[in-house]
Amino acid sequence: MILVFGGTTEGRRAAEVLEEAGSPYYYSTKTGEQDVAMHNGQRIDGAMNGQAMEQFCQTHDIRLIVDAAHPFAKVLHQTIAEVSEALHLPVVRFERIYPPRDPEITWIDDYSEVPTDIQSLLATTGVQSIKRLRRLEELGVTVSYRILDRESSVRLALMQGARLEQLCYYDETGEIPVEADAILLKESGESGGFVEKVAAAKAKGMRVIALRRPEMPKGFHTVDGEHGLRRMVEHLLPEFYPLHSGLTTGTCATAAAVAATIRLTKGEMPEEVAVRLPNGETIMVPVGYGEDYAYCIKEAGDDPDVTDGIEIRATCSICRDSIAASPIILGGEGIGRFTLPGFDFPPGEPAINRVPREMIRQNLEQFTIHNSQFTIVLSVPNGKDIARRTFNPRLGIEGGISIIGVSGIVKPYSEEAFVQSIRKCMEVARAAFPSNQMVNGKSVNGKCHVVIGSGMKSEQQLRRLYPDLPPQAFVEYGNYIGETLRMANELGFSHVTLGIMIGKAVKLAQGHLDTHSRRVTMDKDFIAQLLLEAHCPLSIVHSQLPHITVARELWDILSPEETNRFSEVVVRHCYEHCKPLLPQGELTILLLRKSQ
Repeated sequence: MILVFGGTTEGRRAAEVLEEAGSPYYYSTKTGEQDVAMHNGQRIDGAMNGQAMEQFCQTHDIRLIVDAAHPFAKVLHQTIAEVSEALHLPVVRFERIYPPRDPEITWIDDYSEVPTDIQSLLATTGVQSIKRLRRLEELGVTVSYRILDRESSVRLALMQGARLEQLCYYDETGEIPVEADAILLKESGESGGFVEKVAAAKAKGMRVIALRRPEMPKGFHTVDGEHGLRRMVEHLLPEFYPLHSGLTTGTCATAAAVAATIRLTKGEMPEEVAVRLPNGETIMVPVGYGEDYAYCIKEAGDDPDVTDGIEIRATCSICRDSIAASPIILGGEGIGRFTLPGFDFPPGEPAINRVPREMIRQNLEQFTIHNSQFTIVLSVPNGKDIARRTFNPRLGIEGGISIIGVSGIVKPYSEEAFVQSIRKCMEVARAAFPSNQMVNGKSVNGKCHVVIGSGMKSEQQLRRLYPDLPPQAFVEYGNYIGETLRMANELGFSHVTLGIMIGKAVKLAQGHLDTHSRRVTMDKDFIAQLLLEAHCPLSIVHSQLPHITVARELWDILSPEETNRFSEVVVRHCYEHCKPLLPQGELTILLLRKSQ
């Protein structure tokens, strides 16, 4: 069993990560005022001292603690450390991501160090700091306190000695509500809005004073994002997740490139290297070394993948007298090449997608040599043979495997587990709407609207279209469109909006309610029928369609009028297959374009 100490953004994210397992856990907050959606987690509220925490862990068979509490909760961190040592429990610290410390900021370690050569101060450090700042008022400094706009915070502020006229409140605009010479902040990291607060203060000409975050106790396993948290839990408590995550080929290539660069520039060969993922978090990745290269073993976790266990190599060399800032990234033995258009790079380029290339460049920014440029060559022994067992030949990628990956992490899902996760999300969405409403003293059915999309990109577009819906109303179906619509009907949704991009849409229009590429691939003959039905020119059907590799290329060859007619045809066919699964509800299908 896992015990999470939350009450923060990181706490909420930790709960989301643990929910993926379908295993029970406990989520603890001090006040009980944080709203966290959980199916498998059990809430416990109220502060714990060392004795209470130790007893709870023993009584409930706690085997791992996740400390996702506020970085300035020093007493709690120390209590967790003491209980961890007494009971021999591992602790994962879910830390925030912190920007580099700005030298223009006045950094302090304690409230007693706040400069007194100011006339007015806006303190944003919480109600508990009010009594520590009263000395400034005694010295003639006008102090305002920015606190949360809730009754418990106001009451505590007054108990600390503040007056009502000194209080101001956080709102959604983020604007500074009072005029002051200086602002006092805590080093709260990206999730605490530290960068935005500093920028707003500087824009008003205010002096910025910041409390450095306290150091964490020794022995904690630190992560700074959801992927790192899951992987650390998988490592420390393997049985919690029925299926384990893995690394994309892009992350492995980046790790190998970082290791090769460290070896070249520093003469060091660490056993693992830090890799920053596209979402900004950093994970540690094991690496090894050959005669003139570094390598990383592809770890697929429990996701079925023919590339599991392959060795991805990187060599690093220096190009002298170069003024280019970014490293040159090349493909060597076992790395395929694009032979058809429609990918991130033109035909002839190595099959290394945009995100992995950007990952390598960003992770090598820390290494600089004057007037020089790094050249990274990636290779995969036996990559050409391995690629024959992938979709690469069908996609026109020849000579080896692809270096791919959007998030950097592979999340495995059995079909049953993934469908169950969709069901849980749909149940949460349904719970966000009342089953009935009172109108003129009578009970009537209330409208409950769920918006389903294939993933994060489609969800971002859909949220902009429906800004008034609660966050719980947006659910990802992945590829399981039919199952999700059946759930919507079973749960009694009155309105379902299905957002879909063209790649899945042409499969759905053909009647494939599960659009996973393992089960169905793009059918150009069927797309030709749709184009003809939309009265598109025969030249497109016979000359241009045969050369596309992915469905989204259709948007590049169709005119605006042809796009509209084609879209209407696709949506109509999709509707014919989907509406019978939602006989009682209203169905809207939106064909989405990829965000630019």
